[in-house]
Amino acid sequence: MNSDSLKQRARDLLAQAGVAIDGPDPTDLRVHHEGFYARVFAHGTLGLGESYMDGWWDAADLAGFFTRVLRANLDDALTTIDTLLAHLKARLINVQRGAHAWEVGRRHYDLGNDLFAAMLGKRLVYSCGYWARAQDLDQAQEDKLDLICRKLNLKPGQRVLDVGCGWGEALKFAAERYGVAGVGITVSAEQAAYSRELCAGLPIEIRLQDYREVDERFDAVLSVGMFEHVGAKNHRTWFEMARRCVIDDGLVLLHSIGSHATVTRPDPWIDRYIFPNSLIPNASQVAHALEGLFVVEDWHNFGADYDLTLQAWRANFDAAWPALHGRYDERFRRMWLFYLSCSAAIFRSRRDQLWQLTLSPRGVMGGFRVPR
Repeated sequence: MNSDSLKQRARDLLAQAGVAIDGPDPTDLRVHHEGFYARVFAHGTLGLGESYMDGWWDAADLAGFFTRVLRANLDDALTTIDTLLAHLKARLINVQRGAHAWEVGRRHYDLGNDLFAAMLGKRLVYSCGYWARAQDLDQAQEDKLDLICRKLNLKPGQRVLDVGCGWGEALKFAAERYGVAGVGITVSAEQAAYSRELCAGLPIEIRLQDYREVDERFDAVLSVGMFEHVGAKNHRTWFEMARRCVIDDGLVLLHSIGSHATVTRPDPWIDRYIFPNSLIPNASQVAHALEGLFVVEDWHNFGADYDLTLQAWRANFDAAWPALHGRYDERFRRMWLFYLSCSAAIFRSRRDQLWQLTLSPRGVMGGFRVPR
């Protein structure tokens, strides 16, 4: 197809989502390079993301543009060879085992603590906040950490395992507010170093360790924003780890993004530039993986709160850019904006959810009233 035909095809496709090319609305597309159309139709979402990084197109309201596109399911029309290769890779190779399990730490979480400190707010908590009563990001994150502690029914003197502990904020909060001790594990060297400094003086041990290697008992197990990197082939292994590590009358809290549909492959752009070897779980996969190991005491969905969280991160990132741009170039800035905006749209469109599962090994006698 020639350039004019591809442009008309794009116009017709975008019209289904109420988006125009070079139109007046903030969600409309403004194309700066005529090669944009061929690149997107040849490479799908990978071409869309890379062409944005290269400055070939813009939208004043990028998250709004993506929301319209996702609500209209236009991404289904962009299946390309890159999509098929991603599907085959996810199906044939266990890309979350061995050395692959450490790749997301090196390529994403080790990008720079200055970046994450600027974006995430008062606490370096890189997961969805809880906005039920919060008016700002810092309060939403504190409310989320407190909600987790209350769901786990933490008591002074207990010992807690944090699987994928990030920068140590959850363990620090639990130790200071609820009097517990703990162990945190991560595959990010930068996170481990920061966590050890953050938690200095508290009864907390931070390890650079794969979750499969942990084999000791704890009163409670929590995991916040790590399960998305486990992969469907390893879900059962994750829950087996949690079961052997929690005492018989303890509780497990799993906080994870989840999809309403079966996801068989990562998005090619996200896989290449943001979260390598990661895959969003769906409900049936999770339920099957924990079968016979845990009783689901509660399955809490507050996915719409992730849109608010991502909007706050975007505002923080924009405000901090003058101080960051000496280390990160313009292409990185556009990559990060694409990532944050597309992610906000995924939750705004309700494509993805945010789940907190509260689990017990044998069921809490008389039932467990999970806090909200």
